[in-house]
Amino acid sequence: MKVNLLEEKSQQAIQDSNELGIDANGVQKTMMKRHYLGDGAGQVPLNAMTGLVGMLTYFYTDKVGMAAGAVGTILLLVRIFDAFTDIAMGRIVDKTKSKYGKARPWLLWMAVPTLLSIILLFTVPVNASLSVKNLYAALTVFFATAIVYTAIVIPYGSLMALRTRSVEERGKMGITRAIFGYLMGFIVSVALIPVTNLLGGDQRAWIIVATALAILSSVCLYLAFLTSKEETITDQKEKLDEQVTFKESFKLLFKNKYWCLMITVLFLMNMVSVLNASTGIYYTKYILGNENLIGIMGAVGLIPVVVGFVAVGPMTKKYGPAKTVRMALILGIVASLIRCFIPYSFIGALVLGAVTTFSMIPLMALSGVLTTNTVEYGEWKNGKRIVGMINSGTSFGGKIGSGLGAAMIGWILAFGQYDGTLALQPDSSILSILILTVYLPFVLLLVIYVIMYKYDLDLHYPQIVKELEIRKSVNS
Repeated sequence: MKVNLLEEKSQQAIQDSNELGIDANGVQKTMMKRHYLGDGAGQVPLNAMTGLVGMLTYFYTDKVGMAAGAVGTILLLVRIFDAFTDIAMGRIVDKTKSKYGKARPWLLWMAVPTLLSIILLFTVPVNASLSVKNLYAALTVFFATAIVYTAIVIPYGSLMALRTRSVEERGKMGITRAIFGYLMGFIVSVALIPVTNLLGGDQRAWIIVATALAILSSVCLYLAFLTSKEETITDQKEKLDEQVTFKESFKLLFKNKYWCLMITVLFLMNMVSVLNASTGIYYTKYILGNENLIGIMGAVGLIPVVVGFVAVGPMTKKYGPAKTVRMALILGIVASLIRCFIPYSFIGALVLGAVTTFSMIPLMALSGVLTTNTVEYGEWKNGKRIVGMINSGTSFGGKIGSGLGAAMIGWILAFGQYDGTLALQPDSSILSILILTVYLPFVLLLVIYVIMYKYDLDLHYPQIVKELEIRKSVNS
C-alpha cells in the first residue's frame, strides 16, 4: 500500500515537472493547470461584490425608493474611506506572518464575512425613514467594500507577485482571473434583472439572488485558498519588506513611475467598468424602451469577450502585455467615437458596443500583470520590495475610480432630473443617460490610451529580472 502510494506521488511529480520549465525570459515556471483554475476562482467573489455594488444605484432608487443624488453621495463617500483602508491593508499584508504565508491566509479568513456582507447589502429596511435607509446603506456598503472586499483584493493581488516572477505565468494568471471575473460580472449584469423580475422583482427577489451569489463567492474563495501557494517567499525578501517603514514604502510608491501610470489607468478603467456595468439598465429601459433588452445585449456582448480571451494570450506572447492593451484600446476608441454619432441605434449599441467590449478585455486581463511587474521595477530601482503596498496603492486608485464612477451615475442622473418612479423621463434625464452610456466612456477610453502609450516597462523587464537575480546571488 505504501509502495503504491509512493509510486503514485512519484508519477505525479514527474507529470508536474513536465508541465513546468523556463519561460522566454529565463525565469523558472512553478504553476500547473490546477493552480491557474484555483487561482482564478478567487476572482469570483471580487466581481460578484463589484457587480452587485454597481447595481445598488438602481436597486436603491427603483426598489427601495431612495433619491439618486443621495445614493451617489453615499457611494462616493464610502469609496473614499474604502480606498484609504486599502493602504492600511497593504501594510498588514506585508507584515502578516502565518504558516500559510503573507497573503494566502486572508482568502480563508474572509470566506464567511464575504457570505454575510453580500446578503446584508440588500436587506435595507424598506419601510424605514429615508435617513435610516441612507445610514443602513452607508454602513453595509462600507462593511462589504471597505472591510471585506479590501481584505480579499489586496492579498489576492499580492499573490501574483508572491507566486511567481515569470511574466508568462503572471500573464496566464491574469487571463484566467479575468475569465472567471468576467463570467461572474456577466452573470450579475445580464441575468440579475431578468432573474429578479422572474422571482417577482421586489426586494425579496433581490435578497434570494444575492444569497445564492454569496454562497458561490464564499465557496470559490475557499477553493482559491486551497490551491494557492507563495513560492517566492524567502527570508531575504521578508527582510526587505520588514526594513521598509510605512512612511518610506508610501514614498517609494510615487518614485515608481510605472506604478504611477498604472494607478491612473486603473482609476479610469474602473470608472469605465462601473459605467458599463451599472448604466445598461437605464439605456435599455429609457433609450431603447425595453429593459429586458439588456439580456440580448449581454448575450451578444459575450461573443467579443470569448474572442478577446482567446486572442489575448497569443497577442501577449507576440507583442507583450502593454502593446497588446494599446492595440485593443484603439479599436474601442474608434467604435465609441462612431457610436457618439448614432446614440439611439440599437444595432449600433450591439455592434459597436461589442467592439468596445473586446477592446477592454486585454486591459482587464493584463492590468494585474502590468501592475505586478512594477514590483520588480521598484525593487530594482530602490532596492526595496513592497508587494502589499504596491497592490494596495493600485487598489486604492481602482476603488476611487469605481466610487467616483458610481457617484457620477447618481449625480448626473440627479442633474438630469431623473425620477425612478416615472415611466416617462424628461429630455434632460434622457441626455444624462446618454452621457453616462455613450459620451463619457469614449472620453475615458481616449485618456487611458494616452497614459498606456507611456508605459514601456515590457522592454526593460527581462533585464531587470536578470539584474535582480545577480544581486541575489551576490548577497547570498
